[in-house]
Amino acid sequence: MTSAQLGSFKVPLVDNEPLKGYALGSSERRALEAALVEMEQQLPFEVPCIVNGKEVRTGKLAKQPIPSDHARHLCSYHEADSATVAAAIEGALAAKTQWEAMPWNDRAAIFLRAAELVSGKYRYRLMAATMLGQGKNAWQAEIDAAAELTDFFRFGVKYVEELYSQQPPKNSAGSWNRVEYRPLEGFVLAVSPFNFTAIGGNLPGAPALVGNVVVWKPSPAATYSNYLVYRILTEAGVPPGVIQFVPGPPPEVVAQCINHPDFAALHFTGSTFVFKKLWKDIAANVDKYKGYPRIVGETGGKNFHLIHQSAEIRNAVLQSVRAAFEYQGQKCSALSRLYVASSVWEGGFKDQFLSEIARIKVGPPQDFRNFMGPVIGRPAFDRILGYIQKAKDAGGEILIGGTGDDSKGYFIQPTVILTKDPRSVTMQEEIFGPVVTVYVYQDDEFEDLLLFIDKTSVYALTGSIFATDRSALITATSMLRHAAGNVYYNDKCTGAVVGQQPFGGSRASGTNDKAGSVSLFYRFVSARSIKENFVGLEDFQYASNLV
Repeated sequence: MTSAQLGSFKVPLVDNEPLKGYALGSSERRALEAALVEMEQQLPFEVPCIVNGKEVRTGKLAKQPIPSDHARHLCSYHEADSATVAAAIEGALAAKTQWEAMPWNDRAAIFLRAAELVSGKYRYRLMAATMLGQGKNAWQAEIDAAAELTDFFRFGVKYVEELYSQQPPKNSAGSWNRVEYRPLEGFVLAVSPFNFTAIGGNLPGAPALVGNVVVWKPSPAATYSNYLVYRILTEAGVPPGVIQFVPGPPPEVVAQCINHPDFAALHFTGSTFVFKKLWKDIAANVDKYKGYPRIVGETGGKNFHLIHQSAEIRNAVLQSVRAAFEYQGQKCSALSRLYVASSVWEGGFKDQFLSEIARIKVGPPQDFRNFMGPVIGRPAFDRILGYIQKAKDAGGEILIGGTGDDSKGYFIQPTVILTKDPRSVTMQEEIFGPVVTVYVYQDDEFEDLLLFIDKTSVYALTGSIFATDRSALITATSMLRHAAGNVYYNDKCTGAVVGQQPFGGSRASGTNDKAGSVSLFYRFVSARSIKENFVGLEDFQYASNLV
């Protein structure tokens, strides 16, 4: 699949997808409500594996429950068995030659078309699947399944164009130096999470954009929305075999992939525990591989808001409410530890914070009045309530919330825990739910607290500093240099936007390869330097050899 290169093409200018507000009576709200009604009438859906462009029904079915109504399920999906995974790997490798040889402008056009399909034709269906299957309200679905996924595809094209343009700045007389950015030798395994449909698209999409072939194992709790993303990529023109869609039991599917000699890279978002295990398993297999696999991962966080005595209280309150409780605290970047200066806490922050949280409505995402929906499933529900109980047992005070109701859906009330122990369990361990723990510090202990914040958690994903005193911002930024990969001043610690805030953290939070930036794409290419000489030698000896 080759074509003549008859021009040097520039991709269209890209910008972030405009966000729709879904106000009462708006056309977008009517369209989304209609998509939700239609989907609820049609469900449950059946989702096959897709290998080499063909549907594979293994007969081994699993269900994706609706977390706000767990008696129903959004879809049943066929779990990939060993033969299906083997066929997916071999099919991807067979598709590799033609895909990596496809001219760059054609690959770019495919992903630009995918962006248009996401933002237009399939916007509301993708959002409806994300709301029903993953428990997001309309706004959270909009910024994820519609806007961020579109941005990943559009900006990805821009970033790869920038990557390919990085060429040697110098050529010796009579020669020409070039660098080509080859896809990796082998296949990429993409393991995507439940909490962002956009990440489901980016994990296989980014490696494929630079010419790789990908075996994609979606999260069981996001199967249907991810299946729609796969179908969109196919409609946009991604050839059969380039991305293989293999839902199934994570340990078995992943193990079979990383045991293959052509395994070239892991692109992962999920838990720290699983990521560390996969890293060890890959290391143990290193003698099997043709090369050294790339490992790219974004995992957990124990993200903080630090409220200085100079902070503007109202802004800090509202930003903290959003950061802690949007999408039920199930964002990698969600706020879970809150440090507040005592003068601010007693000067209005506490009362305003609890008053605003008391206004939060919790319920099914189809009801647009609900700010919070369900947590993703039974294990999450039990784990989150278990952490609340641990906090109580350790002497923590529940200021609001602390309860859950699983009679119909997995709903947990927004919870604030006040602790006098900054090393308490809910200040250190990731909960991944609507729980934030507050520690009130004395105003004159600010710099001592910074040292403490830096050492409290193994994670280093996001953090926010609220202060109007510029010296406090400078001091905190310096002393917390390695405590977060994304730092915000007077803004919430969630909501990184593609093209604006490259996202990722270090320490136990991942490899910090910065999704939403050009940095990520370097991890899925292997550069080759080419020197072409135009003038032949007349003698093998150098001038220094002559006497």
